[in-house]
Amino acid sequence: MNPLMKFVLKILSSPKFDVTEDYKWMRKVRRIFSGKPKEGFRMLDVKIFSEDYTHEIPIRVFHPKRQLHPEPVLFFHGGGWVIGDIETYTNPCINLAVALGRIVYSVDYRLAPEHPYPAGFEDCCRIANVLPGILKLDGAETFSKWILMGDSAGANLAATVSLHLKKEGKELPGRQVLIYPVTHWDHTEDSPFESIRTNGYDYGLTSKKVQDYMEMYVPDEAQRKTPEVSPLMAENFERMPDTLLITAEFDPLRDEGEAYGKALRGAGNRVRIHQAENAVHGFFTYPSGVETLEKAYRVINEFLNEETGKRGQNEPEEMGQT
Repeated sequence: MNPLMKFVLKILSSPKFDVTEDYKWMRKVRRIFSGKPKEGFRMLDVKIFSEDYTHEIPIRVFHPKRQLHPEPVLFFHGGGWVIGDIETYTNPCINLAVALGRIVYSVDYRLAPEHPYPAGFEDCCRIANVLPGILKLDGAETFSKWILMGDSAGANLAATVSLHLKKEGKELPGRQVLIYPVTHWDHTEDSPFESIRTNGYDYGLTSKKVQDYMEMYVPDEAQRKTPEVSPLMAENFERMPDTLLITAEFDPLRDEGEAYGKALRGAGNRVRIHQAENAVHGFFTYPSGVETLEKAYRVINEFLNEETGKRGQNEPEEMGQT
């Protein structure tokens, strides 16, 4: 890893940043550094009522000028269930829509600690249940034609929503793309995953921060151990969507993410696991043009286009490490 980058990451790993006390300040900083949306890109903001009509769930729609594929993406943003939103993920979703040639629907689910579990999870389930039926898109009229995607806490939500939909006997997405997901409830020294210890101190996202986020999202420890929070705790992984699971080499969540992919694969599902070399947690929000991100786009495109039997104009010729 570049020595300068490693130095910067070590500073960001400082215990002086306390998630539980500084989360409001961290939200403001993320918005400042997320930058203004790129000019000229077509976006639309819509809202859908929650199931009990107590609140609205905002969705931002990103429509690329060159739409190459009819199957859209339903995207859940990261941020530890605490500090992300559709504003800070606007440019990453623009880049995603352009790179994939697909419409992207980004969900602004409720955040902890103001709205702890199951608030955000319920918002995401609600959108997955009703959005395809409301839109009735040509070529994507059912959820089986959609791609469910998220990064970090958003990938956790994507995984848990898929499990919940299966449990409820409802239609599953055709494919899911999980980018460095949270899949287990324990990120202390007692974690069964070695990357929590080897990567949990000096690479920006520390194991302590992950545990703090988890406890803010789900204050009740017993609930953290349920499949609706920790997908690795599910008893049955059969009949799940085709899955691409992307991890980062220096991410404390690397091993638990790959363990989830292996659990899905062991149950007979079609699964691809890609580990981004020399990468850290959060690279999905990097600016377009960064090689780690561009390589991830190539891997996602190949996975999606292979599954649909189509070769898009922006599909890569070479694959990343798998």
